Amino acid sequence: MFKSSDMSKNEYVSNVNLVSRISEGTTFRGEIISSNDLRIDGKFEGSICSEGKVVIGETAEVDADITCTNVDVWGKAKGCFVVKDILSIKSGCSIEGDLKIRRLAIELDSSFNGTCKMITEQEYDAVYTAKSKKIQSPVPSGKPDAAPAKEK
Repeated sequence: MFKSSDMSKNEYVSNVNLVSRISEGTTFRGEIISSNDLRIDGKFEGSICSEGKVVIGETAEVDADITCTNVDVWGKAKGCFVVKDILSIKSGCSIEGDLKIRRLAIELDSSFNGTCKMITEQEYDAVYTAKSKKIQSPVPSGKPDAAPAKEK
């Protein structure tokens, strides 16, 4: 969908129905796999594997391993970030962890403590494929496997 206020400019406007949200006041623990964008304004702990953009809002508290195309961090984040393109660390936010990214944008008055490694798109693709397969593997039922019959 395109919005045109000036015939010489076409600006892409994303469909809000394609953005998953964890709202302020919500706490979520688990694993998320998504082909769309994700916005977190609440608390999240776990792992995210997204083909889209992840936005960590000003009120968010995130402790996660995140693999995605782009990330904007406005709030508090901790974990391992593997980013295909750009990780943007916004003014006033804080990040602790390991970054494996192609490009990094850091605004003044932000805080970053950790390590940063620049990666290629091929390195990202390998990590994304491995993580998405790991997350998608079947969840054990919690029932122990049947014990093998004892030989006599």
